[in-house]
Amino acid sequence: MVIWLLVGFAAAIALAYRQAAATLWLGAGLVWLAAGYLFNVVAAFGTTVAAVLVVVPAFLMTIKPLRRTLLTSKALGLFRTIMPAMSDTERAAIESGTVWWDAELFSGKPNWQRLLQAAPASLSAEEQAFLDNEVETLCDIANDWETTQVWQDMSPEGWQYTKDAGFLGMIIPKQYGGKGFSHYAHSQVVMKLSTRCSAAAISVMVPNSLDPAELLLHYGTDAQRNYYLPRLARGEDIPCFALTSPYAGSDAGAIPDLGIVCKGLHEGEEVLGFNVTWDKRYITLGPIATVLGLAFRAEDPDGLLGAPGSLGITCALIPTSHPGVNSGRRHWPLNAVFQNGPTTGKDVFIPLEWVIGGREQVGNGWRMLMECLAAGRAISLPSANVGLGKVAVRGTTAYAAMRKQFGLPIGKFEGVQAPLARMAGHLYACDAVRKVSVASLDAGEKPSVISAIAKYHVTERARMIVNDGMDIVAGKGICMGPNNFLARAYQQSPIAITVEGANIMTRCLIIFGQGLIRCHPYVFREMEAARNPDRRKALEDFDRAMFGHVSFVLANTVRAAVNALTGGRLISVPAKTDPALASYYRQANRLSVVLALISDISMGVLGGALKRKESITGRLGDILSQLYILSCVLKRFEDDGRPQADLPLVHWSAQDALLRAHEALAEVLDNYPSKAAAAVLRGLTFPFGIPLRKPSDHLLAQVADVVQTSGETRDRLLANSYIPRPEIDKLAYGELGFRLLPQVELIDARLKPAIKQGLLEPMPISATAFTAWRVKARALDLISADEDALLARYVEYADHAIQVDDFPQDFGLLEALQQRRQALEPAPKRRSSQSENASVN
Repeated sequence: MVIWLLVGFAAAIALAYRQAAATLWLGAGLVWLAAGYLFNVVAAFGTTVAAVLVVVPAFLMTIKPLRRTLLTSKALGLFRTIMPAMSDTERAAIESGTVWWDAELFSGKPNWQRLLQAAPASLSAEEQAFLDNEVETLCDIANDWETTQVWQDMSPEGWQYTKDAGFLGMIIPKQYGGKGFSHYAHSQVVMKLSTRCSAAAISVMVPNSLDPAELLLHYGTDAQRNYYLPRLARGEDIPCFALTSPYAGSDAGAIPDLGIVCKGLHEGEEVLGFNVTWDKRYITLGPIATVLGLAFRAEDPDGLLGAPGSLGITCALIPTSHPGVNSGRRHWPLNAVFQNGPTTGKDVFIPLEWVIGGREQVGNGWRMLMECLAAGRAISLPSANVGLGKVAVRGTTAYAAMRKQFGLPIGKFEGVQAPLARMAGHLYACDAVRKVSVASLDAGEKPSVISAIAKYHVTERARMIVNDGMDIVAGKGICMGPNNFLARAYQQSPIAITVEGANIMTRCLIIFGQGLIRCHPYVFREMEAARNPDRRKALEDFDRAMFGHVSFVLANTVRAAVNALTGGRLISVPAKTDPALASYYRQANRLSVVLALISDISMGVLGGALKRKESITGRLGDILSQLYILSCVLKRFEDDGRPQADLPLVHWSAQDALLRAHEALAEVLDNYPSKAAAAVLRGLTFPFGIPLRKPSDHLLAQVADVVQTSGETRDRLLANSYIPRPEIDKLAYGELGFRLLPQVELIDARLKPAIKQGLLEPMPISATAFTAWRVKARALDLISADEDALLARYVEYADHAIQVDDFPQDFGLLEALQQRRQALEPAPKRRSSQSENASVN
């Protein structure tokens, strides 16, 4: 009897774990009952009771018409009453884009081969040449110090080169005169420019992201594309897009800017159009734009376009020279000098043909914006902030390796190694997220949830990187000037936090709120069925989704319990992956099950109130985000060819992601509204406690050592970042000195016996003392002429790297104004030889 019951229980566990179909449950139940009856395990009465409890329900589940009548119809009615209300703008946002690996992470059993076999991001020969030549040239021309101190913008030379070289048309197809570059090329360009000059990066980034060109490509009429795209590609028109208003920031769907359908004069003819009034702010490139993309609410009170009423958010293109358009004034965001400012207009008439896509697209503006943002959010700010991180890591690691205190490089102190390791680990993870996300775009995906994860977490981690860097370089970091590689990044890092959806809103509302509906295998299908007015079709679709959902919850409950009891050791890992990383795949799968289960339980316990429990949804979104970051780290290691020297970075990034995911899970359960449900969930998922293990001190030291060592690992970490030449920028000296450091250390090690014997003092720290020390070492024939020359170069470079700037009393303002005036003055015209002769005579 006991064995029979245990066999039945084990079979039920196995069927639930595998999420078996109802027919398999029925078949297994019949076999189990027959075995019990044939072997006289139970009497006939007991068999009958078991049949009623097990077989009859399974049998009913296989008869769909009966199931729908008895259960599904009632469940559908209940679901419709508790389903939270959703506005049109919320619906458009949720339905925008596609789902990809994020859906796998919500599935409870991610198919790792789908991720690992996805093609890695790559460049064409033309794209690589553009990075090596045109982008390198623009980096030579533009720099953060000159743009802020002299021009308060990119220099005229920089702007002209940007237009002439085609930077503003990277996403525009070649048939319209653009580059037709991939998303990855776009990302690489923005990232490299960000390692040099924020004004250049953002001035190039914006026209190639959520801006008129992108909207025209997807929704514009042929006439609009043929007119505007060639002009945008060659920089004849400068675009901007105005969405944010003083009263609608992150809640952009609530914009008050209004356009009333009316008739008006355009080019001497009376035509249909809109009388538009708007007040926008924070518009990048707005002060210099020649064409304004404008989002406004369209109203048709007189029914000139059809039924009277609200038409929805609409997007139009308006030349800024059009009467009534006010622009040109600037905001000053944290001393950043990319062009950004307000634009207003009152009762400005625009013809209907200026609506992007024409009359057919009136009212579809919000969907347009959400669809484009689903892709663009994964490119612009993640790329710019990875670039910012690379600047910080390159400069800080070189400084820490060369700067000595108490006779040791500061990078050897454990207190400094910890932030150095964090900087490198965060950068490795951020760049992994960027590459994997952009590769999905080039594969045809528009993963709206993943793009939100990328935007939020890369910008947040970039801020952490810069803050740690500032702590390490200390006084050098706070003294502004051309020798400071970090201060502008420190100033400007909050800017990315606020745009394309403020980070607080992105974390609390978008990542999990949108992720739960779109990425969950059944919730969106249930909602779609509940909205379907066709009763028969709604019942069929809801039945299929609901019973799939029930099976999903049961499967994840069993999986969570089995994983809890076994520590996840029974979870399979992808074939042919590095054995050193197997535990991370297992832990990711285990957390995937936990995320799916807690999400379903939360929907059941909290219902529509879950939408308002932002502390809970924010933390559940953190779990999803950290699972995605971990996935990207593992894929990056595979895509890079499994370089074993990179393993310290991989281990730190993976362990950090798991720690953050587990911390979020612990906070969810500690603060769960239902203590009983929290206790059950804790017992099912982590009955022996949630692991909260930080990366070890030994691993921190390994990572810090790797990034302070010139070699392939550091080069991979900092790949595609600009390295200035000394004649271009003083910042070059830090990297030049760092690259000589291994040879200097070898010389120093070889001289240890002579130093111990008292023949020579230890290698000094200051440049002045170093010169005398070299002379003495050379006189004693302890170093060769070549070594003497190498040491001379090293001390010159290292001295430059640790110096800070000083200024006259006006902080160089007069000099900057003179430099600007001289650059803007036209070159004097050469007089003709006849005039010259006349003047001589």
